[in-house]
Amino acid sequence: MLRSLPSALAERTRTSRWFEPVDAASLVAFRIAFGLLMFVEVIRYFYHGWIGRNFIVPTFHFTYFGFDWVRPWAGPGMHVHFAALGILALFVAAGIWYRASAALFFVGFTHVFLLDQARYLNHFYLICLLSFLLVFVPAHRSFSVDAWRRSEIRSDVVPAWTVNLLRAQIGIPYFYAGVAKLNVDWLAGNPLRGWLAAASDFPVLGSLLVYEPIVTVFAFGAVLFDLFIVPLLLSHRTRPVGFSLAVIFHAINWHLFEIGIFPPLMIAATCLFFHPEWPRRLWRRVRRSTAPATEQPSARVQWWSPSRLTTALVAVYLIVQITVPLRHFLYPGDVNWTEEGHRFSWRMMLREKTGEVEFIARQPATGVSFPVDPRAYLTRSQIDVMKSRPDMILQFCHWAAEDLTRKMGPVEIRVRAWLSLNGRPEQWLIDPDVNLAEQPRSLWPAPWIVPLAAPSTD
Repeated sequence: MLRSLPSALAERTRTSRWFEPVDAASLVAFRIAFGLLMFVEVIRYFYHGWIGRNFIVPTFHFTYFGFDWVRPWAGPGMHVHFAALGILALFVAAGIWYRASAALFFVGFTHVFLLDQARYLNHFYLICLLSFLLVFVPAHRSFSVDAWRRSEIRSDVVPAWTVNLLRAQIGIPYFYAGVAKLNVDWLAGNPLRGWLAAASDFPVLGSLLVYEPIVTVFAFGAVLFDLFIVPLLLSHRTRPVGFSLAVIFHAINWHLFEIGIFPPLMIAATCLFFHPEWPRRLWRRVRRSTAPATEQPSARVQWWSPSRLTTALVAVYLIVQITVPLRHFLYPGDVNWTEEGHRFSWRMMLREKTGEVEFIARQPATGVSFPVDPRAYLTRSQIDVMKSRPDMILQFCHWAAEDLTRKMGPVEIRVRAWLSLNGRPEQWLIDPDVNLAEQPRSLWPAPWIVPLAAPSTD
């Protein structure tokens, strides 16, 4: 049956609005900010010696499932890799061979991201996603070397979907971070209470962070911020309030917690929610200019096949971004305990596990058992992350079993992981009677993870 004329016109209008021209200034500003921040991040890796410490010194890396083939470069390769990332970041900022530079930066940074799960951070995952999107949005049409050299691509406008897609990508982590905090532990102040107490040297507010009412304010304030910051930014009436809150929130996080460039990155990304013309208006104010704004063409992109394809691809991308953080519901138990479905879900700063983990190897032929010291294979930081993540413990057991088998014949490895989640009584994380050396890595629920006994903290 043919669609009615009104419904067809309505659909065409919605699509036209998706492709209507908007000022390119905010997209250009984000491109520049993103490139410069990525360059700063590369400099930080060189300055702190993180390249060698994280990717060259370790003899073992916790690979992601399905990405075992991603390995560090040999010799000086990783230093060359990061140097190339720094150059590409500057090329993105300046708009030099923009599409190729953005694509190569995405591939190069994602390669680093996939090298070791022990280095997983939500904002590194977000950088991978943003660098991927920058490959496809025309952020180089204005104020770039490419636009200066190639007049045919020069334009003061971009399709509305390019800005809206980046807004959606920024809004998704905020929303899911807020939803994830709606749990008994976080609302009771755990594990936030301990982290705030450790930051008692914070200027002005430090001495107050140990008081329970302040912990409650921070806990509930973080939930409200994550859930409502995007609606505040979307309305022009509440946008100044929302942006002010975002700056304050990220500035406090920057000083309280060691989270690198994430706060300035999110502040820069938050600027995308302002009117697309905001950088041009700001520039005119700085120059005290009264020149009229750049005129926006009124013509709209017609309803033709490339538009349909773009709409479909954007829809698929957003559906993936919305559904992936929900996959932990496919696993039994508390995700903060089992870690199954925890990564890539924007579940930030929700759990703290304390306790001890021991690895016991046994030779079936002789019945002799002996401890396995993970320090013989892993760095201190790798051990600290691994001991609370069952999938990483399993991966290490496979590696250690292979190494010991080469030296002395077949071995079994069992784990005694006695841990506490967010102040609960300690319990087994992993069944101590299971030989993990023979348990396969998979995306299915792990039957050898012991369910969390205590459902909530006091």
